[in-house]
Formats: sequence, structure tokens, C-alpha cells
Amino acid sequence: MAEVRLVDVEKRYGGFLALPKQSLTIEEGEFLVLLGPSGCGKTTTMRMIAGLEEITSGDILIGGERVNDKPPKDRDIAMVFQNYGLYPHMTVQQNIAYPLKLRGVDRKAREARVRETAEKVELGALLHRRPSELSGGQRQRVALARAIVRTPKIFLMDEPLSNLDAKLRVSMRAELKHLHHELGVTTVYVTHDQMEAMTLASRVAVMREGRIVQLDTPKKIYSEPADLFVAGFIGSPSMNLVEGHITGGRFEAPGVSIPVAAAERGDVVLGIRPEDLELTTAEAPPIRGKLYALELTGEATLVTLREGATSICARGPAEFEAEIDAACALAPRPGARIHLFDKTTGQRIAA
Repeated sequence: MAEVRLVDVEKRYGGFLALPKQSLTIEEGEFLVLLGPSGCGKTTTMRMIAGLEEITSGDILIGGERVNDKPPKDRDIAMVFQNYGLYPHMTVQQNIAYPLKLRGVDRKAREARVRETAEKVELGALLHRRPSELSGGQRQRVALARAIVRTPKIFLMDEPLSNLDAKLRVSMRAELKHLHHELGVTTVYVTHDQMEAMTLASRVAVMREGRIVQLDTPKKIYSEPADLFVAGFIGSPSMNLVEGHITGGRFEAPGVSIPVAAAERGDVVLGIRPEDLELTTAEAPPIRGKLYALELTGEATLVTLREGATSICARGPAEFEAEIDAACALAPRPGARIHLFDKTTGQRIAA
């Protein structure tokens, strides 16, 4: 295990500024997820930690040691890639053992370590197969085993689950979570999938255009998004974001009139998550409109209303049914969290 620190790190490609100067500390033993859309700089950040990408300025420290000039092989890191990176001519056992062979570990010790590691990821019965004989989930477990077999200071994982189907991703998330608990190795994980970030991370660094816009626990990022970007990016379905104004202690927009504890102002955006809304039959409902869509998810029905330019989604009961274009009404649930953002800056307005 080791702490990783990025100190005033910047990355340029010629005249293009890919990553503006920023600092980041990844605590010893934590699972940090770099989360953001394609092109936000998360993979570049991870590759700089690995030494696969040179930094333009600043310092990277691993375990307190400056590693700017150290090649990847001398940084004591292990990487897991999206495309597995397995050697097709080698068996599972040989693939897992390869990092130990490079380091001169004797055969008997290698075999014992490989067996132990293979059992952790449920590959004990597959050691004599080749990658072409394995499923996608099994190949990804081989890649994981090859990374953990020598217990490095740091694991770096670049979207390792993105090639798997939905069911496998769920089971592999559980395996990764358990492995991190068991091994306790500092882990940096790159993904654009917010569900992976929320379920795996000790902390999440949400990135946009090369910058970390919020760094906190998954719970804090979900419940207290720093700005409109984070609010809209985290959550499935995403947070309802409605433009309007505050007057007389109420937020007003087409089809919406909700009491809020904020001073009078225009150009404000109200945010409320679908699970914080419920269907209502009140005579003067806070949210009203025509039913635009019903989406049954199994355990719930997503109910979307439209009124003018306003579109709002709520998570209703699975048994709810109604005709499209029928009048419908919603209200915040008791204890619902209502967020306010400045429309111009996008920043969260403190309550």
C-alpha cells in the first residue's frame, strides 16, 4: 500500500492544455474512482500516475517518493486494462505467473502464489486453459489475478468492466469490492459508469474538461452535488433540473410551485431526484402537467410529466397505470432533498 500525490500536475500536448494544473492526494489503501465523460482527462491522469504518459509540469509522489523520472516498471504498480491484455499463447496459469517470472521468483513459489491468487478470483479449475477458451468475465478475472499476484503498491484499473455484459458487470463489481477489502491495496479506477463509481469507491473524483469538479464520498456526491454538471451526471435516472425563479419563498416555473428556504432571485435552477417525488391527488399540487411517459423498471414505474418546457420524472409504484397525456400531479416526499443552483455559474447555492 502507498499514498499517491499529484502536486500541481499539468499536461499539455503542444499548445493544447489537456489537464490544467491541479493537485490530488490518494490516501493509502483507499479505492479512488476517476469518473467523468469521454475526453474529460481521467485516463490521462491515470496514465501519468503509471508513467505511461509524461507530465508537463508538477510532481507525482508514490509512497512519498518522487517518481517523475521513473519508468513504469520501477513504480511498483499493476494495471488492469479494458481489453484484458492477456497473452493468447499462454495458459491461464502462465499468464498469472508472468509478472512473478519477470521478477525472478522461483518456480515452486510461483506455482503456490498462482494457485492462491487463482482461488481468490475463482479460476482454480481453469488454470490449464488458454484465453481463447474463456468467457469475457473469466478473461477479466485472469487479468485481475495477474495484477494482484505480486501485491503491488498500487492498482490502476482503466475501465476494466466495460467489455462485459450487464449481468457480469454486477458480479465483477462485487468481486472487485471484496478483493479490495481483502487486499487493502491503494486503487485508482477509471470509469464513465457512475454505478461502478458509486458502488466501488471510497471516494469519487468527478472530472470535467480536465478538472476535478468534486472530490468526495459517493454518498456526499449523490446527496450534495457541487454544481449542475455533477447533479446531472450522477444518478439514474438523473436529477430533475428545472429553470425558474424564487419569489415569495417559492420556486416558480411552468407547472411547478415549491416552497424553498431561499431569498428572492431569478435565474435559478431547482434540482430534485425522481425518488424524492411521489404522485399526489392534492387540489393544489406543487408539480402538475400532462403524463408524457411511463417506464416500468420492475420494482417501480418512472413517471414523466411535461408542462411547457418543463419535464420532470418521478419514481412511482410499479402498479401505477394511466393514459398518456392525462393530467398528473407530483409532490416532494416528506424529507425530500431540494437543491438550488445558480443558473449562470452552475454552482450549488448553499441553503
